[in-house]
Amino acid sequence: MANFDWQTHFGPLLTELAQTGQEAWSEQLRAQLTHRFDDSPHGDMDRWLSALHRLPEFPDIEADLNNSAIALRTTENPIESRQAQLETALRGLMPWRKGPYDFFGTYIDTEWRSDWKWDRVSPYLSDLSGRRILDVGCGSGYHCWRMLGEGAGRVIGIDPGLLFMFQFLSVKHYLNDAPADLLPVRMEDLPENLAFFDTTFSMGVLYHRRSPLDHLLELKGTLRRGGQLVLETLVVDGPEGYSLMPEDRYGQMRNVWFLPSCDTLLRWLDRTGFRDARVVDVTETTISEQRSTDWMRFNSLQDFLDPTDPARTIEGYPGPIRATIIAEKP
Repeated sequence: MANFDWQTHFGPLLTELAQTGQEAWSEQLRAQLTHRFDDSPHGDMDRWLSALHRLPEFPDIEADLNNSAIALRTTENPIESRQAQLETALRGLMPWRKGPYDFFGTYIDTEWRSDWKWDRVSPYLSDLSGRRILDVGCGSGYHCWRMLGEGAGRVIGIDPGLLFMFQFLSVKHYLNDAPADLLPVRMEDLPENLAFFDTTFSMGVLYHRRSPLDHLLELKGTLRRGGQLVLETLVVDGPEGYSLMPEDRYGQMRNVWFLPSCDTLLRWLDRTGFRDARVVDVTETTISEQRSTDWMRFNSLQDFLDPTDPARTIEGYPGPIRATIIAEKP
């Protein structure tokens, strides 16, 4: 099995953390990455590494991080053989769930139109210029790149899915100096009370946590005083105090625990010490935003809804509605 040279990829970040007062986190991360890659490598590592190594080189690369697709461009018109090599490499990293991406004319139509979520969230953000940002549960890192496009000074995404990390690295391969990294760790792997980030995003994570209040406390701990939380999660209609706990699955997902009403969610934020929490968007998730594509050929949202009543999940629960809440740490 091929080895992933994680020290080359993550060494600069570990050094940067140590130089910005986070020596303990840097050493902790080093131990976690050693265990993840050296002690217990993933069975698909060879395939993902092969895909990454097959990415062709292009001169004079430019990136557009401010439109729907994260787009890479070159002044050279890619010859047909190199374009075919590029697509073969990128298809070696399927399924692609979060995006879209455009690699030198090869368009990756991902399962999720993640740009739609960004368009809903971004008008309500504090100016991201120069800010240090954490993106929890970042998937392939699509939103990390959008944050850089808005001027963020440093972005760190965390997601335990190694395929997501390799998809992120397929972009980083061409933007090597970009101040963005994706760490394959969980929220609970971070040190408590880092108080390091200006903005922390948690989008699509809260309903996967058995203890949502503990997750909110963990998020608060990542922020400096006055830092901003951007929270996006599944919600249901109902009064303050109401929360749906599925009997087993929700939309075929096993690990869904709590879907609160918006008023309940605001109460949770208040009880965990956030201030000025406000709901800025509530949107139904449709089969136009989440669907199967040629780059993600498995079942998607249309297969998880009641075929006779698309306003309900296949289990009979209310269909997916997502709310975005902005709050601050005192």
